[in-house]
Amino acid sequence: MYKTGLLAFLVIVTISAPIFAQQGINGLVPQGTPVYIPGEKPPHPSAVTAARLHYGGGGDWYWGNSAIPNLLRFVAQSGVVPIDSQEHVIQIMDDNLFRYPFLFATGHGVMKFSNEERERLRTYLAHGGFLFINDSYGMEKGVRKEISRLFPERELVELPFDHDVYHCYYDFPSGPPKIHEHDNLPARGYGITVDGRLVLYYLLESDIGDGWEDPQVHNDPPEKRQEALEMGMNLLVYALTH
Repeated sequence: MYKTGLLAFLVIVTISAPIFAQQGINGLVPQGTPVYIPGEKPPHPSAVTAARLHYGGGGDWYWGNSAIPNLLRFVAQSGVVPIDSQEHVIQIMDDNLFRYPFLFATGHGVMKFSNEERERLRTYLAHGGFLFINDSYGMEKGVRKEISRLFPERELVELPFDHDVYHCYYDFPSGPPKIHEHDNLPARGYGITVDGRLVLYYLLESDIGDGWEDPQVHNDPPEKRQEALEMGMNLLVYALTH
Protein backbone atom coordinates (compact mmCIF):
# COMPACT_ATOMS: atom_id res chain seq x y z
CA MET A 1 0.00 0.00 0.00
CA TYR A 2 1.46 3.36 -0.99
CA LYS A 3 0.54 7.02 -0.41
CA THR A 4 -2.32 7.01 -2.93
CA GLY A 5 -5.45 5.91 -1.16
CA LEU A 6 -3.69 5.44 2.16
CA LEU A 7 -5.37 8.41 3.85
CA ALA A 8 -8.86 6.92 3.57
CA PHE A 9 -7.64 3.62 4.95
CA LEU A 10 -5.96 5.27 7.93
CA VAL A 11 -9.11 7.26 8.71
CA ILE A 12 -10.94 3.94 9.05
CA VAL A 13 -8.15 2.63 11.27
CA THR A 14 -8.27 5.63 13.61
CA ILE A 15 -12.06 5.44 13.90
CA SER A 16 -11.75 1.82 14.99
CA ALA A 17 -8.76 2.50 17.27
CA PRO A 18 -10.89 2.97 20.43
CA ILE A 19 -11.87 -0.71 20.16
CA PHE A 20 -8.20 -1.60 20.64
CA ALA A 21 -7.93 0.96 23.39
CA GLN A 22 -10.70 -0.59 25.46
CA GLN A 23 -8.85 -3.86 26.04
CA GLY A 24 -7.58 -4.27 29.60
CA ILE A 25 -8.57 -0.71 30.65
CA ASN A 26 -10.05 0.16 34.04
CA GLY A 27 -9.80 3.93 33.73
CA LEU A 28 -6.58 4.43 35.69
CA VAL A 29 -3.98 6.96 34.54
CA PRO A 30 -0.71 5.33 33.36
CA GLN A 31 2.02 5.17 35.98
CA GLY A 32 4.40 6.86 33.53
CA THR A 33 4.41 10.63 33.23
CA PRO A 34 3.10 12.12 29.96
CA VAL A 35 5.43 14.57 28.27
CA TYR A 36 3.38 17.47 26.91
CA ILE A 37 4.33 19.53 23.89
CA PRO A 38 3.80 23.18 24.88
CA GLY A 39 1.11 24.99 22.93
CA GLU A 40 -0.43 21.86 21.41
CA LYS A 41 -4.19 21.37 21.49
CA PRO A 42 -5.70 18.35 23.26
CA PRO A 43 -5.87 15.35 20.91
CA HIS A 44 -8.99 14.38 19.00
CA PRO A 45 -10.70 11.40 20.66
CA SER A 46 -9.83 9.17 17.70
CA ALA A 47 -6.20 10.34 17.46
CA VAL A 48 -3.53 7.66 17.26
CA THR A 49 -1.34 7.51 20.36
CA ALA A 50 2.29 6.45 20.71
CA ALA A 51 4.18 5.70 23.92
CA ARG A 52 7.76 5.36 25.08
CA LEU A 53 8.30 2.04 26.86
CA HIS A 54 9.74 2.31 30.36
CA TYR A 55 11.40 -1.10 30.57
CA GLY A 56 13.33 -2.72 33.41
CA GLY A 57 16.92 -3.92 33.62
CA GLY A 58 18.69 -0.64 34.25
CA GLY A 59 18.96 0.62 30.67
CA ASP A 60 18.42 4.31 29.87
CA TRP A 61 14.91 3.92 28.46
CA TYR A 62 14.47 7.72 28.71
CA TRP A 63 17.26 8.51 26.21
CA GLY A 64 16.54 11.30 23.70
CA ASN A 65 13.78 13.48 25.14
CA SER A 66 13.21 15.43 21.90
CA ALA A 67 12.98 12.36 19.67
CA ILE A 68 9.34 11.30 19.96
CA PRO A 69 7.90 14.85 20.09
CA ASN A 70 9.73 15.64 16.83
CA LEU A 71 8.47 12.46 15.17
CA LEU A 72 4.90 13.21 16.30
CA ARG A 73 5.14 16.72 14.85
CA PHE A 74 6.41 15.26 11.56
CA VAL A 75 3.49 12.83 11.40
CA ALA A 76 0.99 15.54 12.37
CA GLN A 77 2.29 17.90 9.70
CA SER A 78 1.91 15.20 7.06
CA GLY A 79 -1.85 15.23 7.61
CA VAL A 80 -1.99 11.48 6.97
CA VAL A 81 -3.54 10.51 10.28
CA PRO A 82 -4.81 12.35 13.38
CA ILE A 83 -2.16 11.83 16.03
CA ASP A 84 -1.83 12.68 19.71
CA SER A 85 1.04 15.15 19.94
CA GLN A 86 1.87 14.14 23.51
CA GLU A 87 4.61 11.65 24.27
CA HIS A 88 3.35 9.21 26.88
CA VAL A 89 5.58 6.99 29.00
CA ILE A 90 4.22 3.59 29.95
CA GLN A 91 5.26 0.35 31.57
CA ILE A 92 4.09 -3.06 30.39
CA MET A 93 1.93 -3.71 33.45
CA ASP A 94 0.19 -0.32 33.29
CA ASP A 95 -3.57 -0.64 32.97
CA ASN A 96 -3.60 1.64 29.93
CA LEU A 97 -1.08 -0.32 27.84
CA PHE A 98 -3.70 -1.27 25.25
CA ARG A 99 -4.49 2.38 24.55
CA TYR A 100 -1.22 2.60 22.63
CA PRO A 101 -0.96 0.67 19.34
CA PHE A 102 2.68 1.78 18.93
CA LEU A 103 5.45 1.41 21.53
CA PHE A 104 8.93 2.89 21.17
CA ALA A 105 11.87 1.55 23.18
CA THR A 106 15.42 2.89 22.97
CA GLY A 107 18.62 3.25 24.98
CA HIS A 108 22.13 1.89 25.44
CA GLY A 109 21.95 -0.54 28.35
CA VAL A 110 20.14 -3.67 29.49
CA MET A 111 16.48 -4.35 28.71
CA LYS A 112 14.81 -6.95 30.89
CA PHE A 113 11.22 -8.13 31.39
CA SER A 114 9.72 -10.14 34.21
CA ASN A 115 7.78 -13.33 33.42
CA GLU A 116 4.53 -11.47 34.03
CA GLU A 117 5.62 -8.65 31.73
CA ARG A 118 6.55 -11.09 28.96
CA GLU A 119 3.14 -12.73 29.12
CA ARG A 120 1.34 -9.40 28.94
CA LEU A 121 3.57 -8.07 26.17
CA ARG A 122 2.91 -11.20 24.11
CA THR A 123 -0.83 -10.61 24.55
CA TYR A 124 -0.44 -6.98 23.54
CA LEU A 125 1.51 -7.86 20.39
CA ALA A 126 -0.89 -10.67 19.45
CA HIS A 127 -3.86 -8.30 19.64
CA GLY A 128 -2.66 -5.55 17.33
CA GLY A 129 0.15 -3.90 19.25
CA PHE A 130 3.53 -3.05 17.74
CA LEU A 131 6.92 -2.66 19.45
CA PHE A 132 9.81 -0.77 17.84
CA ILE A 133 13.18 -1.21 19.56
CA ASN A 134 15.75 1.35 18.44
CA ASP A 135 19.26 0.32 19.46
CA SER A 136 20.95 3.60 20.26
CA TYR A 137 24.13 1.56 20.80
CA GLY A 138 25.02 -1.34 23.04
CA MET A 139 21.63 -3.01 23.48
CA GLU A 140 22.06 -5.97 21.13
CA LYS A 141 23.09 -8.73 23.55
CA GLY A 142 20.36 -7.93 26.08
CA VAL A 143 17.67 -7.32 23.48
CA ARG A 144 18.30 -10.60 21.68
CA LYS A 145 18.19 -12.48 24.98
CA GLU A 146 14.88 -10.87 25.98
CA ILE A 147 13.27 -11.42 22.57
CA SER A 148 14.26 -15.10 22.69
CA ARG A 149 12.50 -15.34 26.06
CA LEU A 150 9.50 -13.38 24.80
CA PHE A 151 9.11 -15.59 21.71
CA PRO A 152 11.01 -18.84 22.37
CA GLU A 153 9.18 -20.53 19.51
CA ARG A 154 10.13 -17.88 16.95
CA GLU A 155 13.38 -16.62 15.47
CA LEU A 156 14.37 -12.98 15.26
CA VAL A 157 15.15 -12.69 11.54
CA GLU A 158 16.61 -9.94 9.40
CA LEU A 159 13.91 -8.49 7.16
CA PRO A 160 14.41 -8.48 3.39
CA PHE A 161 14.55 -5.11 1.69
CA ASP A 162 11.27 -5.80 -0.12
CA HIS A 163 9.37 -6.09 3.19
CA ASP A 164 6.36 -3.81 3.35
CA VAL A 165 7.73 -1.93 6.36
CA TYR A 166 10.26 -0.33 3.99
CA HIS A 167 7.67 0.62 1.36
CA CYS A 168 4.29 1.16 3.06
CA TYR A 169 4.55 4.97 2.83
CA TYR A 170 8.05 6.17 1.98
CA ASP A 171 10.24 3.98 -0.19
CA PHE A 172 13.46 2.54 1.23
CA PRO A 173 14.69 0.18 -1.51
CA SER A 174 17.95 -0.52 0.36
CA GLY A 175 16.32 -1.21 3.70
CA PRO A 176 16.70 0.90 6.84
CA PRO A 177 18.62 4.18 6.54
CA LYS A 178 22.06 4.55 8.07
CA ILE A 179 21.90 7.57 10.38
CA HIS A 180 24.86 7.11 12.78
CA GLU A 181 28.16 5.34 12.22
CA HIS A 182 28.53 3.41 15.49
CA ASP A 183 30.67 0.39 14.42
CA ASN A 184 30.71 1.39 10.72
CA LEU A 185 28.44 -1.56 9.93
CA PRO A 186 25.38 -1.39 7.67
CA ALA A 187 22.01 -0.66 9.24
CA ARG A 188 20.02 -3.85 9.84
CA GLY A 189 16.38 -4.37 10.71
CA TYR A 190 15.16 -7.55 12.41
CA GLY A 191 11.66 -8.66 13.19
CA ILE A 192 9.29 -11.09 14.83
CA THR A 193 6.28 -12.01 12.70
CA VAL A 194 3.07 -13.49 14.09
CA ASP A 195 0.35 -14.75 11.72
CA GLY A 196 1.91 -12.87 8.83
CA ARG A 197 2.13 -9.54 10.69
CA LEU A 198 5.35 -7.93 11.88
CA VAL A 199 4.75 -7.26 15.59
CA LEU A 200 8.27 -6.39 16.75
CA TYR A 201 10.92 -4.49 14.81
CA TYR A 202 14.48 -4.24 16.13
CA LEU A 203 16.73 -1.71 14.39
CA LEU A 204 20.51 -2.04 14.76
CA GLU A 205 23.41 0.13 13.50
CA SER A 206 21.04 2.85 12.31
CA ASP A 207 19.70 4.80 15.31
CA ILE A 208 16.83 6.65 13.70
CA GLY A 209 15.81 7.71 17.21
CA ASP A 210 18.85 10.00 17.42
CA GLY A 211 17.95 11.23 13.94
CA TRP A 212 14.56 12.37 15.27
CA GLU A 213 16.14 14.58 17.91
CA ASP A 214 16.65 18.35 17.69
CA PRO A 215 19.33 19.24 15.10
CA GLN A 216 21.84 20.58 17.63
CA VAL A 217 21.85 17.36 19.70
CA HIS A 218 23.81 15.22 17.23
CA ASN A 219 24.46 17.70 14.38
CA ASP A 220 23.07 15.27 11.83
CA PRO A 221 22.68 16.78 8.34
CA PRO A 222 19.12 17.63 7.29
CA GLU A 223 18.94 14.78 4.78
CA LYS A 224 19.80 12.23 7.47
CA ARG A 225 17.20 13.63 9.85
CA GLN A 226 14.64 13.53 7.04
CA GLU A 227 15.42 9.86 6.35
CA ALA A 228 15.09 9.05 10.04
CA LEU A 229 11.71 10.77 10.30
CA GLU A 230 10.45 9.10 7.12
CA MET A 231 11.45 5.66 8.42
CA GLY A 232 9.63 6.47 11.66
CA MET A 233 6.55 7.34 9.63
CA ASN A 234 6.79 3.99 7.83
CA LEU A 235 6.88 2.13 11.13
CA LEU A 236 3.82 3.95 12.40
CA VAL A 237 1.92 3.46 9.16
CA TYR A 238 2.81 -0.23 9.12
CA ALA A 239 1.67 -0.65 12.73
CA LEU A 240 -1.71 0.91 11.91
CA THR A 241 -2.39 -0.85 8.62
CA HIS A 242 -1.30 -4.44 9.27
